Amino acid sequence: MERAMNEQEITSYLHENNIQKIKFAFADMDGVLRGKVIHPKKFTDGLQSGYGFCDVVFGWDSSDKLYDKVDVTGWHTGYPDRPCRVDLSTFRTIPWQDNMPFFLADFSSADGNDLPVCPRSLLKRVAAQCEQMGYHPEFAQEFEWFNFNETPQTLLDKGFDNIQPLTPGMFGYSILRTSQNSDFFNDLFDLLGKFNIPLEGLHTETGPGVYEGAILHSPIIEAADRAVLFKTAVKEIAYKHGIVASFMAKWNADLPGCGGHIHQSLWSPGQAKNLFFDETDPDKMSELHKQYLAGQLYCLPYLLPMYAPNINSYKRLVEGAWAPTTLTWAVENRTTAFRVLNSSPGYTRLETRIPGADVNPYLAMAAALASGLYGIKNKLKLKIPRTAGNGYEDKKNGSIAPNLYDATMAMKDSPVAKSLFGEAFVEHFTQTRLWECKQFAKAVTDWELKRYFEII
Repeated sequence: MERAMNEQEITSYLHENNIQKIKFAFADMDGVLRGKVIHPKKFTDGLQSGYGFCDVVFGWDSSDKLYDKVDVTGWHTGYPDRPCRVDLSTFRTIPWQDNMPFFLADFSSADGNDLPVCPRSLLKRVAAQCEQMGYHPEFAQEFEWFNFNETPQTLLDKGFDNIQPLTPGMFGYSILRTSQNSDFFNDLFDLLGKFNIPLEGLHTETGPGVYEGAILHSPIIEAADRAVLFKTAVKEIAYKHGIVASFMAKWNADLPGCGGHIHQSLWSPGQAKNLFFDETDPDKMSELHKQYLAGQLYCLPYLLPMYAPNINSYKRLVEGAWAPTTLTWAVENRTTAFRVLNSSPGYTRLETRIPGADVNPYLAMAAALASGLYGIKNKLKLKIPRTAGNGYEDKKNGSIAPNLYDATMAMKDSPVAKSLFGEAFVEHFTQTRLWECKQFAKAVTDWELKRYFEII
């Protein structure tokens, strides 16, 4: 991995290349990137103190509608500016935008503290706890998403009806379908690599116009940065090809949903040894690995909205749809909530399969790591036995909440969630999820019109 440029080197780069504009962005509560393009002088002037950014970005939803019951900001505060600080280590250039310099930012000081509801800041605090315990967290995320022969305007004009996928048919792992759209497919792989989002693999999944991309593993903050940027980068590259990319968890009831699985392992400082691997164990799992997994199993019911944050997330979490529904784990089993991969010391890891592609990677990775560390700190025993066979049928240890409201109420009242992330974050985040529930409750859906309009 290349060494990150320091402040002096970046300043010299901007001057030597006559850079006239710089883009920076941060992720809001839904993982949506919000940002600005600024002048180089504005950039250098704010490197220490930050840049004032209206905190309404944490006071509205993904459609820019204001939340009604949050304390961190609102009409009662006047929606002031907060200091948003760029992370110089995230410097990269955007190859599909004339190599414009780009930085990720957050609302935190160096130690991760400042604005308790900032997702990236939250992950920085959890990662710091992990390092203090003597572990290096190595993470990676993979995404499935659907591509459509549409534009934002055509989708709006047709009311999101009769949407046309990029290609027809169920063509999982198809060489034909990627060759059919080779310019787009190759641009994804090549441009993402140049944007410092190296892909381990890219292929079609089963479904019309659906792709899957797996990002190479890296330290957890960088892994989350890559995952957040991946979603926006794919959408922007798709636009250039007249394509709309969607990361909805489940866009069509008759098709598989889109996963956002998280792979993780803990290593010794310097990454000399994978601490999840034990050659002498039947499942090649160290005691640390088992404690980590036990923590995730225990905490999952109280942190589920951080993995499944939207109304639509739960349409994916149904039986027989390649997404988990039960509190289960197994080795190399894609029907369970947690899948252990143990093929070799270097690649032994845990895959958390609950998240969909609609997830905020900062929050999902924070939930995974914090709950795993909870298991280690409390030396939890892996009491839930390994599932043999179909995980959908293994319901003896409980099931995943079936909707966002039930999941959010379990988190809102959870001492575990508050101990892991603080009361301020839990209160704000759960209020934003209850807001999503309220918005859906008011909506009149297609299903209701077709079912009731004439006959009832």
